[in-house]
Amino acid sequence: MKKTAFLLIVYALISLSTFAQEPDSARRAFMAAQAIIQKESAADHAKMLAQLNISSLRPGPSGNPSAPNAANVDESQATPYTSLPDPLILKNGKKVTTAKQWWNKRRPEIVEDFDREMYGRVPKNVPNVTWKVVSETREMNGDFPVITKNLVGHVDNSTYPSINVDIELTLSTPANATSSVPVMMSYEFRFPPGFRMPVSTTTTSGSATQAAKPEPTWQQQLLAKGWGYAILYPTSYQADNGAGLTKGIIGLVNKGQTRKPNDWGALRAWAWGASRALDYFETDKAVNAKKVGIEGLSRYGKATIVTMAYEPRLAIAFVGSSGEGGVKIHRRKFGEQVENVASSAEYHWMAGNFIKYAGPLTPNDLPVDAHELVALCAPRPVFISSGSPKVEGNWVDAKGMFLGGAYAGPVYKLLGKKDLGTMEFPPIETALVDGDIAFRQHSGGHTTGPNWPTFLIYADRYLK
Repeated sequence: MKKTAFLLIVYALISLSTFAQEPDSARRAFMAAQAIIQKESAADHAKMLAQLNISSLRPGPSGNPSAPNAANVDESQATPYTSLPDPLILKNGKKVTTAKQWWNKRRPEIVEDFDREMYGRVPKNVPNVTWKVVSETREMNGDFPVITKNLVGHVDNSTYPSINVDIELTLSTPANATSSVPVMMSYEFRFPPGFRMPVSTTTTSGSATQAAKPEPTWQQQLLAKGWGYAILYPTSYQADNGAGLTKGIIGLVNKGQTRKPNDWGALRAWAWGASRALDYFETDKAVNAKKVGIEGLSRYGKATIVTMAYEPRLAIAFVGSSGEGGVKIHRRKFGEQVENVASSAEYHWMAGNFIKYAGPLTPNDLPVDAHELVALCAPRPVFISSGSPKVEGNWVDAKGMFLGGAYAGPVYKLLGKKDLGTMEFPPIETALVDGDIAFRQHSGGHTTGPNWPTFLIYADRYLK
């Protein structure tokens, strides 16, 4: 079952029934807009295939368990590979034995492979960003008084005025704070008109909600610790589709032209925007810029680990259900596959070169794998989150994400840090939080919600 751009937007986060209640005219307009996006994305995808001299691709499996080509969820068939790239073996075959060798030789090799073959290169001529506080308000979030700033980062488009790019960001900090505070920045979805988040009937632990006292939101959990939070809207500066690759920050730098095969994709572009938000935080006295973390779910879980790997100023990452293209081992035949991400529905996240691994090449030909993306975050802490296969499903491959963290362990240990402590996939709701790589699979669905309390206890070691 091919995913449409429409289903990619919702991505199992909300019920379509909420939108179905909207007027017919709104639904028709939305679906018509999505059809145009799909058509333009397919055309751009075809142009990239032509650049790569690829005539056809292997189709990815379906996320529908009852489909004839359903994705594999049988663990006995999940490991066709015999080995993974060793993050501590140099290209010349020599073993990395010191931190200096890692930083000066091996890490740059891995970055180059990710730049060229997976996520693309950020151009050297990306324009500057000027931040403006659009509004500042004092408000209450539950029982907590906060100061919220609505910010816009305007990208200098003087070299190509026909494309305007603004980064949308909000920052909320405790109103009674006497000094700068740690901040967790979250990549957030912006749903189209007509969508409303369904009212939850369960708490973050899955038990029945007590009407008298709802569970605190993740923002309120942060405020209870005296921390702040920021919301970054990635699609404000780079669209989540192939049709947008000649627009947004990628299109601005390319002056509206089609990407080259090693140009950056949306994940790197979103990460670039997070780095520009950090630039602003370094100027705001309310924020302890040395204690800023990043969080995201699903495609924004992918963006979270990519951001952490490439942005050394971030202190911690909370990676939610990132799946293929994130911390899931690419060589595993379980759930979503390389072929799915290389399709016209998802290729825009990656460099064009990534498509090769669903055509003439295979995932086994990748020079790197997801554990090395986690390794690029070392020695900083990374918390990997997943939901229950019974609720979230198997598409994101919880074990594959666990292994992405586990196989990064040798690099953390080389740098004097602790790994996950085991190579055995743990039972659900078992928190592996003793090391600098952490993992927990909660019993809920496609959300980081149930793991926020565990993450915050873990983060205390680093941001307290």
